[in-house]
Amino acid sequence: MIQFDSDRRLFSISTDGSSYVFGLNDKGVLQHLYWGDPVAAADCAPLLGSRLHSSFDAALDREAEEFAYWGGLSYMEPCLKVRWYDGVRDLRMAYASHRIERADDGKETLTIVLRDEAYPLEAHLVYAVRPGHDLIERHVEIVNAGDRDVVLESAQSAAWSMPELRDYRLTHVTGKWAGEFQLRGAALTEGKKVLESRRGFTDGHANPWFAIDDGAATEEAGRVWFGALGWSGNWKIVLENTAFGRVRVTGGINDFDSEWTLGPGERFETPSFVGGYAAGGFGAMSRALHRYQYEHVSPGKELRKVLYNSWEATYFDVNAKDQMALAERAAKVGAELFVVDDGWFGQRHHDRAGLGDWIVNADKFPNGLEELIDRVRGLGMAFGIWVEPEAVNPDSELYRSHPDWVYHFPTRPRTELRNQLVLDLSNPAVKSYIVDFMSRLLGEHDISFVKWDMNRTITEPGMRDHPLNRQKELWIRHVRSLYEIWAELRRRFPGVAFETCAGGGSRIDLGMLRYADQAWPSDNTDAFDRLGIQEGFSYAYAPKLMTCWVTEAVSGMNKRITSLKYRFHSAMTGTLGIGANLNEWSEEQLAEAARLVAQYKAIRPLVQGGRQYRLAALKHKGVDAVQYVGVGESGEESVLFAFLHAQKLGDGLPRLCLLGLDPDKRYEIEGGAFDCAKNEEPESEGAKGEGAEIEGARGKGNDGAKDVRSGRALMRIGVELPLRGDFDSLMYRVRELRS
Repeated sequence: MIQFDSDRRLFSISTDGSSYVFGLNDKGVLQHLYWGDPVAAADCAPLLGSRLHSSFDAALDREAEEFAYWGGLSYMEPCLKVRWYDGVRDLRMAYASHRIERADDGKETLTIVLRDEAYPLEAHLVYAVRPGHDLIERHVEIVNAGDRDVVLESAQSAAWSMPELRDYRLTHVTGKWAGEFQLRGAALTEGKKVLESRRGFTDGHANPWFAIDDGAATEEAGRVWFGALGWSGNWKIVLENTAFGRVRVTGGINDFDSEWTLGPGERFETPSFVGGYAAGGFGAMSRALHRYQYEHVSPGKELRKVLYNSWEATYFDVNAKDQMALAERAAKVGAELFVVDDGWFGQRHHDRAGLGDWIVNADKFPNGLEELIDRVRGLGMAFGIWVEPEAVNPDSELYRSHPDWVYHFPTRPRTELRNQLVLDLSNPAVKSYIVDFMSRLLGEHDISFVKWDMNRTITEPGMRDHPLNRQKELWIRHVRSLYEIWAELRRRFPGVAFETCAGGGSRIDLGMLRYADQAWPSDNTDAFDRLGIQEGFSYAYAPKLMTCWVTEAVSGMNKRITSLKYRFHSAMTGTLGIGANLNEWSEEQLAEAARLVAQYKAIRPLVQGGRQYRLAALKHKGVDAVQYVGVGESGEESVLFAFLHAQKLGDGLPRLCLLGLDPDKRYEIEGGAFDCAKNEEPESEGAKGEGAEIEGARGKGNDGAKDVRSGRALMRIGVELPLRGDFDSLMYRVRELRS
């Protein structure tokens, strides 16, 4: 997959669906040449060479540099910027050597060593490619080979050079609390577009993922170049378009207020920046990222459990008796995991006190936590618990004992957000405290799941007892310590699953997802709002990694009323959870929920492991649809979810064409039995999906109406969508028919 042509001085990385080629030009610049559909590397040789336009544009080849260092005639966004011990702030990196290695699993790695011409500093550019994936993993290792400190002012992971396109369109996500993962498209004209976070973690205002096309790509057609950065702290992606039509995307750790002192003999490794090319539109891009995450990123390969979380039922008013009553009802609807949220510890009766005191509250649990755990396990469920280890309330025993354990400046007030401050994870004592209390909690109790929350951005970034000239290392040290804590806990407790949660949809990236089994994409659980949030999430991240809750009929976010079926269908497009107050549900609603949970369990392998297709053909009609395709016990299977926002003028809907099926296979479609509308809640009058007519089937009610069609017919003629009214939904199950 990786080759070097010594005669032409060309490096080439080949995958099944792409070629990536760069080489050493006549000035010794490592120059990018090609990225796209497969080509012969030798055919790229004529592209190699330096160019100039005028004395003001004298190094145009550096606009396509594989590793952009700041120095000489380079004025674009650099990958590396340093400050030497003698005050010099210039780099002159030259090619020194390279090596190509192949692992037993087929993974191939190219390492190119660049060395400064005058100072003992090396940059090791690492490219890795895995069989069957059209993706390249990149990072850089900076090595101080001398005996004096070197200050890294910026150390980015990679620069991706785009081909010359007619136009450049950037697709990315933005958002806010309760409105994360909102898709945006923007033309990249001359200048810079910066996507970044400066809040201490990957926050919901932006996510470290990008896609670029020529403005014409669609969900299932067109060429798309994309990348995703694996860093859970302050990050930056810079998309720069020059006056000469060269677009380069540079990304890595944000250099704002950030420096790293590299001591003699030390090595600094940047986070991984994964890039890819897809010839089949945004859908092919997402499926490539999803499969990579399932196979090489996510630590847990098993199916995710259907969980119940008690937060919205009790908030901070947690006690053993009420939690056990909720557990009874959660088990009744088919939950497999019962999670106690905030309020079980210390004097945590509200969000103003107790955070940091991780001791079970004896008044709320007079017989200890084990009484509740035993009851939950007796009901056939695993037990999970909420923690927020990185933060502390000033009104807590921990803070009163260790007021200097938090980030702060001595001469400034300690700003509180949500009545809390952030612990200094770079402090060894703080790190030990977190590992110790989490180890006691997990070691003394039968806990199978941890929801790790973080509801506080970092402010007043000062580290006590840390050298003044190294204070700007805080942003990196916090993330590294966090990774080390999670790695240690996963090593000690391999049977415990972890969910990452941070103020809604923050701290979701390929760095955190190497430790977390799943992620919480938003505190907004409104079923309609969630469709857009979950769609944006799916552009970069796999459905299995996305926790989705069913909450109340009247949305707490928008006061919108939706049916139980609609809420379940919305949440069934990821990892299903229930967060409603089950004490207020009727027996009929509990029974309906149990049927819907059973449906989800039947199609769970498809949702959590199949290929996802976002069906956008009827978006102009107010229809959101998503399909999952995989292989089941009896052959190929698929499940379709479709959601109607609002019917207009009494119009019906056109047929919806499916994707990803074998055109020559015959498929059996199940509609009525998998589109429960029986026992709907009173407020769901507009939902009339029961007994859907599918491809000529006329059965009504839960009679298992079926029809048989070829894959060709389903993909070219489509299926009927008998959706009516406002906020209606349906689910079809499509299975290969074996003769």
